[in-house]
Amino acid sequence: MEDLLYIISQCTICKAHLPLGPRPVVTANPKSKIVIIGQAPGTKVNDSGIPWDDQSGKKLKQWLNVTDEQFYNTENFAIIPMGFCYPGKGKTGDLPPRPECAPQWHKPLLDKMPNVELVILIGAYAQKYYLKNNAKRTLTETVGDYKMYFPKYFPIPHPSPTNRFWRIKNPWFEEFIVPELQNRVEEVLNKPSSSRE
Repeated sequence: MEDLLYIISQCTICKAHLPLGPRPVVTANPKSKIVIIGQAPGTKVNDSGIPWDDQSGKKLKQWLNVTDEQFYNTENFAIIPMGFCYPGKGKTGDLPPRPECAPQWHKPLLDKMPNVELVILIGAYAQKYYLKNNAKRTLTETVGDYKMYFPKYFPIPHPSPTNRFWRIKNPWFEEFIVPELQNRVEEVLNKPSSSRE
């Protein structure tokens, strides 16, 4: 795993398209129990090199009901975005994650994590990539039908402040689904580690 993470840290596949240059932000461990697959780092995370080190990350940790210590313990969570580097600014928010990243790196990483029990899919890019034809027409429908993807996947919206209007329009998510997410995360984290390495 260390060798693979080092190779990823040197990746320049889409260098020509990255306004701030390559700076892959990804964490993983052979013992990781939960994988978080989001979009791509924003400028703050690009600067710090720490995944979810921003307002979105604060909200995500609230939704998961975990401390910083739990969240950044790679034996608990691997953080593998759809794009590992900051993609640049779009008209509203950041540009989509670069399409080269996930096909190149996700499978090699996941193959080295035999203990993963839960994959949290944050936002439409991750949901379409992993759920394929099982993803619904809209993110709202996919998130609303979250039980269909159990036990492996749990689709949720992006916790970004720019997404607050979605949350206001869909209060059922934080009222009913977040508690289920918290229960599932707690259940996986409290399970004794498997002996598989």
